[in-house]
Amino acid sequence: MRGVLVDAGPLVALLDRGDTSHERCVCAARNVPAPLLTVWPAFTEAMYLVRSSWPAQQALWEMLETGSLVLLPLDRDDAPRMRELMQRYRNLPMDLADAALVRIAEREGLRRIFTLDRRHFEVYRLSGRARFVVMPR
Repeated sequence: MRGVLVDAGPLVALLDRGDTSHERCVCAARNVPAPLLTVWPAFTEAMYLVRSSWPAQQALWEMLETGSLVLLPLDRDDAPRMRELMQRYRNLPMDLADAALVRIAEREGLRRIFTLDRRHFEVYRLSGRARFVVMPR
């Protein structure tokens, strides 16, 4: 699978010019191979974070419709691993969106993630060993 995983934070920052990370995320997005890949929990989190802005919500929907953002499926078989991850990292704590992103990374062989949550994604390990390549720097 080609592309880079994206967390909710950069999705919001890309849309909100007032976000302190907007410029950094716009610059980083220029160097990210398309498409951006995410999961329903991260998309839901981004929608929640922009809940007071219908134009931002529309922009998120348009990203899906144009294919610049692709939702990777999660199914019943992914749930046990996500639960295991949340238990393992419970002291951080790990939320559902992060668990879903880590699970998808493991399942699809992805290591690059576009996130503003460096603190967590530099700690998380893929299949217990490999580290994420966190963007932006």
